[in-house]
Amino acid sequence: MTQHRPLRFRTRAFALGGALWLAVLTGCGTAQNAANPGAEGSGTGASDSSSGQEVNVYSGRHYNTDKELYKQFTAKTGIKVNLLEGKDDELIVRLKSEGKGSPADVLVLVDAARIQRARQEELFQPINSEALQRDVPANLRDPGGSWFALTRRARPIMVNPALVDPASLGTYADLANPALKGKLCLRNRASVYNQSLVADILAQKGAAATTTWLQGLVANVLPPFFTSDTPMLRALGRGDCGVTVANQYYLARMLSTEAKAEDRALAQKIKVVFPKPTHVNITAAGVTRHAKNPQAATRLIEFLVSPSSGKGYAAANNEYPLKGFGDNPILNGFGTFEPSPVSADQLARGNREANALMVETGWK
Repeated sequence: MTQHRPLRFRTRAFALGGALWLAVLTGCGTAQNAANPGAEGSGTGASDSSSGQEVNVYSGRHYNTDKELYKQFTAKTGIKVNLLEGKDDELIVRLKSEGKGSPADVLVLVDAARIQRARQEELFQPINSEALQRDVPANLRDPGGSWFALTRRARPIMVNPALVDPASLGTYADLANPALKGKLCLRNRASVYNQSLVADILAQKGAAATTTWLQGLVANVLPPFFTSDTPMLRALGRGDCGVTVANQYYLARMLSTEAKAEDRALAQKIKVVFPKPTHVNITAAGVTRHAKNPQAATRLIEFLVSPSSGKGYAAANNEYPLKGFGDNPILNGFGTFEPSPVSADQLARGNREANALMVETGWK
């Protein structure tokens, strides 16, 4: 079993599996306090008098806006939040290896397949919360109550109109049209976002139709397969290819005032086309199996999905709130979409078969 130093020593970067992590303590918490999470809760109906309680969060997200929301949670409840940020897959490995000794109370992960993997590793405990049942749509949570979505993320078609007519694309099936041969750029098979997209098509169309679609898709690809959405969108903006699929927040980042001028110029050449229906994925969270303070953990997740706080949590990464489309001006400029009827749970459960079909059809 992998050994880890106590959380109180995580005030500087450390390595695990070749990746660099950084422990960031937010709110009023300190590194020393994180090793002593405080009194264990007994349910979700506690009073607001929670001074002295702490909740330790392992998160695959890394945005300053998140930290501000955690501070707001502390101000509202008196519960301190201690945050450990890292890559999703490595957080799962760490939590599993720590076992009963883990200090983590909440695990936040990106993509339905990853959250399902954590569930299969039995890293969560069920949450019984009326607030979560109310605020999180049924298709965006685990039927068994182990995890709940915090935000939504779409993966629409993106087009350079100078090379491909956006009007020719109404569904993901259109990406397999032979007319697009040599004009399609794609992120590689290792991308969990593409895996979930294929799982979505698989759930809607079945294995035979999905295989045919994938064969046409791969035949249209202009190599190489990209390792990230951002360089792929830069290639699209330059006209190296004419069409792709990408998560909406990558383009939104390139269009933001904080982006480099050259990225903004390239992004402005790209048009978003929302297929009917559009594939939607999630960021999600759950209370860890061995949480020392499950009550505080549940209250934090309730806070993050509430309509007011959820708006800020989604805005941190140019994502969509759980309901509606929010008021992000860049996202609003992309237009609205009809979400796929496939639930996050179905996406997660279809990941293995989706991967197998991607391998079989030559998605590199």
